[in-house]
Amino acid sequence: MTLRIISLNAWGGRLHEALIGYVRQADPDVLCLQEVLRAPGAGGGWSIYRDAGLELPQRANLFTEISTALLGHDGFFCPTSRGELFDGDTAIVAEFGLATFVRKTHSLIAEGLDFVHGRFSADGWGEHPRPRNAHCIRLFSHEHASTVTIAHMHGLRDPAGKGDTAAREEQAEALVRLVERIWPGDENLVVCGDFNVLPDSATFAILSRLGLSDLVTGNGLVDTRTSYYLKQGRFADYMLVTPGVKVAKFEVVEAPEVSDHRALLLDIG
Repeated sequence: MTLRIISLNAWGGRLHEALIGYVRQADPDVLCLQEVLRAPGAGGGWSIYRDAGLELPQRANLFTEISTALLGHDGFFCPTSRGELFDGDTAIVAEFGLATFVRKTHSLIAEGLDFVHGRFSADGWGEHPRPRNAHCIRLFSHEHASTVTIAHMHGLRDPAGKGDTAAREEQAEALVRLVERIWPGDENLVVCGDFNVLPDSATFAILSRLGLSDLVTGNGLVDTRTSYYLKQGRFADYMLVTPGVKVAKFEVVEAPEVSDHRALLLDIG
């Protein structure tokens, strides 16, 4: 048997039907999602995110919708900010952040959550570059009688681009500190997410101190974006593993397209 881990920037659920269908079909043991919304007390359906003249459709309760699609999983929502979406002229108070879903047959034995950039914004989405966090879990797999630590992060978005900055280097250092709180150092470790950096980023040198190497660039892959992403620079998402991880399968999923990011799928043997 294998342990399946999927990492995906959900794009606020803009390709909602395809996204829900994919997570059901792929049936991951652990699903690491970035760009997820939750609006307690609000109904389901579509809403609009507005920022500086930009309007984007979003699923205000995407976390609940994914939870319903994965009834055999425990869901963990990790917000970075709380702001307003709109249904016409009606404001909807929502939270934005990460979500992690873990199959209930695995035992969660340790967990860490912290900010890697900025701090929680309770009254609005925050100034650019906006707050970012990371979630780290340690699982006992009864099928394998073994433990694995998994962390994922949504890296800060800088309007100037994906090049290295002091903030991005500190973000990587913060991620390492979080992982070191949870990971004992002598078992499998997987770190993934939408890092919002280029393959030559100092981020990877910092993460290599944990023994991590990237499966995307390590397999010669050059594109983690779908046809919905129309800009240049098609790297964003990465999945890194320590040497002991037995990679039964790794895939940058080309179809179906469920976001402007491609899903990263890892089966551990």
